[in-house]
Amino acid sequence: MERGWHRVVMGDVIRKETRRRGLEPDAKNTGEVMRNLRKERGESAVADLCLAEIRSGRADRVVIDGIRSMVEVETFRKNAPVILIAVHASPERRFELLKERGRSDDPASREAFARRDERELAVGIGNAIASADEVISNERSTPAKLAASMVEAVDRWMKAVDS
Repeated sequence: MERGWHRVVMGDVIRKETRRRGLEPDAKNTGEVMRNLRKERGESAVADLCLAEIRSGRADRVVIDGIRSMVEVETFRKNAPVILIAVHASPERRFELLKERGRSDDPASREAFARRDERELAVGIGNAIASADEVISNERSTPAKLAASMVEAVDRWMKAVDS
């Protein structure tokens, strides 16, 4: 973000839609709203909402955080050049990071975390991770190291796109 990129968090878009529907943005409600959006508007529904937000801000360079499916990736690719970067960590590490983050819709127990993983796998996150252009490990990383790895990957990609 320090380099002038705008960040759109797909989960924020879902939380906003959850509140718009008069629901508390907890784990149960955001999961249901995410599934219902896809049923009502198609598999690209969340990406479409993100595109609307991006267009309203008129940003040239955007980081989209929270891809869950290849349909979402393809939706973004129809609108601009895209690099897909997967940030990977073990289930244990991801659960710890979510507990530290402490959002209202983060899983409070390992059982809830497992259900969240199952829901995201059903949407297609595994295919998106497997199709990533770059994979960065967050298993033992720090926020600064993770950011540096991300900048390196994007810089390599931008050089390739500009050539």
